[in-house]
Amino acid sequence: MTASPPSLPPVYPEPDDPRLTREVSGVDQTGAATSTSVVHERALTLYLNAQEIVTMMTIGDHPDLLAVGFLLNQNMLRADDEITAIDIDEDLEVVVVRTKRATNYEDKLKKRVRTSGCAQGTAFGDLMENFDAARLDGSARIRTSWLYSLLAQVNTAPSLYLKAGAIHGCVLARQDDILAYIEDVGRHNAVDKIAGWMHLRGVEAADKIFYTTGRLTSEMILKCVAMGVPILVSRSGFTAYGVDLARKAGLTLIGRARGQRFVVLSGPERVVFDAPLRAAK
Repeated sequence: MTASPPSLPPVYPEPDDPRLTREVSGVDQTGAATSTSVVHERALTLYLNAQEIVTMMTIGDHPDLLAVGFLLNQNMLRADDEITAIDIDEDLEVVVVRTKRATNYEDKLKKRVRTSGCAQGTAFGDLMENFDAARLDGSARIRTSWLYSLLAQVNTAPSLYLKAGAIHGCVLARQDDILAYIEDVGRHNAVDKIAGWMHLRGVEAADKIFYTTGRLTSEMILKCVAMGVPILVSRSGFTAYGVDLARKAGLTLIGRARGQRFVVLSGPERVVFDAPLRAAK
């Protein structure tokens, strides 16, 4: 893969897209009539060539990115595979990824693992496949000034989360420049969309920072390592197995990141403390 083109346009949430939310009426805590925006949740069935792989619940945007990222993170699509077409049928709620290489994952599909994702994530086969062979860039760094800037940008950017809630977001950044900010009902979907975006656009992972609103579970660490991103940040907390995996892979793991507060439980050598802390009020 080549380095990220300087002119690569960033991808941001589109909270005003009418396909993603709808207004629902109800009553508030006083009994008064009110209405609120709620996100859509749709089934999307993914095929790899002629084989049905999985049906996912998603908000419905970027089905091509979700499909490619899911297949990459499940080791069903290789980095050097030639994708000949991505066919999307919105009426049938189907996406088909076609490759030059013939594929058959019948045996792998028999081994299914329910992940801890809040929208019932599913993983197939050996979750540790290729994990031990992964190598993350040891020279990557995250300055605390970049981290604070990223957190502020994510918190204030227009998003489905601010409009309707019930959503997770993931961000890929270079220093404190957001390259992609993508949302979905499950954090695993949002991660997969970022993975698909990187692959289809030839974006190098070695110098990138990944931010998620979700918990830092084993699934998050495995996917981040598979993508080759060396630094993972979340506003949420950790699981013990997730921390163990991050330390084994040499992944910098930063959690509970809010304002100027955070905790690093793996890879602190990549953190450069260059920003002065504001006095506590």
